[in-house]
Amino acid sequence: MVEDAPGEDPVGEDARIKSLRERIVRAEHDEAVRTGKGQVHGADESYRLGNRVLAELIGGLAGGALIGWLLDRWFGTSPWLLLALLALGTIAAFRNIIRISTKRPDK
Repeated sequence: MVEDAPGEDPVGEDARIKSLRERIVRAEHDEAVRTGKGQVHGADESYRLGNRVLAELIGGLAGGALIGWLLDRWFGTSPWLLLALLALGTIAAFRNIIRISTKRPDK
């Protein structure tokens, strides 16, 4: 390693290199935003997971009730198919919620 001789001013960093580094950092940031790698996985991810759980619960209950009601009207078995399919929809919704909650996070 060559040391600076006494009395000589050290060579300062070239402005072009500094500008190039700034542009590289900016380009890497823009690429991370474009590809989604710069996303925050905290509150945003939890919010999406909560919405998915809510959609599963409402969808299971409403889907089972609607299909059960339609089949009851068609077969004239009111209210038995409605109750049976409502219970099946509830079970399916909770099964999906359990699967969502026990899924390991991506690394």
